[in-house]
Amino acid sequence: MDAVALVAAIVAAVAAILFLVLWLTERTRRIRLRDTRQESEWDRIDRELDLAEQAGRFRIVGDLGDVAIQSVSRLVSQAEGVRYSADADPAAAVRSVGALESAAREALGDLRRLQAVAREAQDAALPQPSLHSARDLFRVLRDAGLAVTFHENGERFELRQGAELAVFRILQTSLENALKHGGPGTNASVAFSWTTEGLQVSVEDDGIRAAARRLGLDRDGVDQATAYTIRDDVEALTEHYEGAGIIEMRERAALFGGTLTAQTIPGVGFTLSVVFPALRHHNGVHGVDLRR
Repeated sequence: MDAVALVAAIVAAVAAILFLVLWLTERTRRIRLRDTRQESEWDRIDRELDLAEQAGRFRIVGDLGDVAIQSVSRLVSQAEGVRYSADADPAAAVRSVGALESAAREALGDLRRLQAVAREAQDAALPQPSLHSARDLFRVLRDAGLAVTFHENGERFELRQGAELAVFRILQTSLENALKHGGPGTNASVAFSWTTEGLQVSVEDDGIRAAARRLGLDRDGVDQATAYTIRDDVEALTEHYEGAGIIEMRERAALFGGTLTAQTIPGVGFTLSVVFPALRHHNGVHGVDLRR
């Protein structure tokens, strides 16, 4: 009986080892498969974002082209007026030359802007997105598993192209971070608050709770898994984030007079807020020598 028990114990131990090896092998395979799928998903997101940005660039080119055509049309009309008035009233024609010169300079400026946008598209093969591209951004990220909601209050005003691009990139980076760190099933709330001269952009996610929900816990289980202490609150308030994405967003915001704050919300997720107090007229060239 002792020999039989010993053999049985050896067989059980070998079986347990084989089971453990097989389990670890399968677990490694699944992790690699998951990572491969995540990389493929990020590649797909990048491609769709590129297409959305290209559509935005085409819209910009079309709009600038319309403006340039209108400017040249006005220039032609004014030139015809000067020619007709030259015979009847040469003095009036001379006085009209100044207005004609100003109109010509405006038309030249429109054409140069159109040329600049076209050259950027040729060099980078990428468009410069605007806030209108945000809907495409939301759609792509929703398809990837991020539940995005958008709220807006205040009266929206037109922004300079550079300012729009800065806001869009901040929005894009913050939402991609929410999906990357929170994972599928994360809820992200985006809010635009417009003032007379400025804009506040906030992005809040529940990535911490989303991770608990993916474990299959009920609401009470999620609450227990995401419990936090006063110390966690204090650390969240005093922690300063310096990741590459945060630094880039902070620099984009500062270029247009904005201030970025980011912090963890213990037991919930992550929140980011950017305040642009004077975005309406900010040209993004503070500290740059404009005489060059």
